Amino acid sequence: MENKTSVTEFIVLGFSELPEMKLFLFMIFLCLYFFTILGNITIIIIVTFDSALDTPMYFFLRNLSFLEICYTSVTIPNMLVNLCLEESKVSFVGCATQLYFFLLFAVTERFILCIMAYDCYIAICAPLRYSTIMNRKICIKLSTLSWVTGICVSLGHTTFIFTLPFCRSNVIHYFFCEIQPLLTLVCGDTYWNEVQVILAATLVLILPFALILVSYIYIVSTILKMPSTTSQKKAVSTCSSHITVVTVFFGTALFMYIRPKSSYSLDTDKWISLFYSVITPILNPFIYSFRNKEVKGALKRISMKINCTKI
Repeated sequence: MENKTSVTEFIVLGFSELPEMKLFLFMIFLCLYFFTILGNITIIIIVTFDSALDTPMYFFLRNLSFLEICYTSVTIPNMLVNLCLEESKVSFVGCATQLYFFLLFAVTERFILCIMAYDCYIAICAPLRYSTIMNRKICIKLSTLSWVTGICVSLGHTTFIFTLPFCRSNVIHYFFCEIQPLLTLVCGDTYWNEVQVILAATLVLILPFALILVSYIYIVSTILKMPSTTSQKKAVSTCSSHITVVTVFFGTALFMYIRPKSSYSLDTDKWISLFYSVITPILNPFIYSFRNKEVKGALKRISMKINCTKI
């Protein structure tokens, strides 16, 4: 296998097929990255310094915001560099490192979203036991478990992909080192490799998605049994933000990973992957928080404290 692996570096094409749009795409992605970082840092600061938001939901939201910052920082800065160069090269180790961290943050985020669904389930279906079940120790353990799972899965995935023999080409028709475009560069019949990738993807995609789905089946059942319309609306508003993010994130990810290599269209996949790697992270602060009355109240309180300090 080592003799077959003649590739020592990769050429990342990015959006080279659109040379006339490079400047436009650069400005768009730069603005998206700036507002993603700004929005998620704002959420982290608000949740950290406002005691009223010291709840399990906002504890996991802070984790999610941190993941979004890391997640976008793995891909977007490289995209910006690629748009400035005619040909962008990355070493074999550099490509493996990028894939590892991309998978680490992506997998961890999926399990954090799964835990947030569980949090919604407890809040709506067992409100009297909520503070007992979702105590701080449990929240820390669940968060740690998500990170450990992300580390193990990303390490296994990356090791598996980069021990395959690359000898067809070193040109990645994508904007970063992703699993699908890398598989197209592998020598020989990759059927069983694809099967293993799909099985691993099933573990980190279908499992959390199934748990989220089960949680919402119970949540919907409980909401329908509520006596007042006001209670139903309040319960729905609690879950609506989470449902929106889950739909966008898991929908595009499931389409990307749970299918054979023969159905890949790298040009199409490249644009679809922008939804979960670029668009979703910038939407999260707005979907989860800036529409939220509690966060708006916290933002006002922090602003007042800053103004009082200046005075």
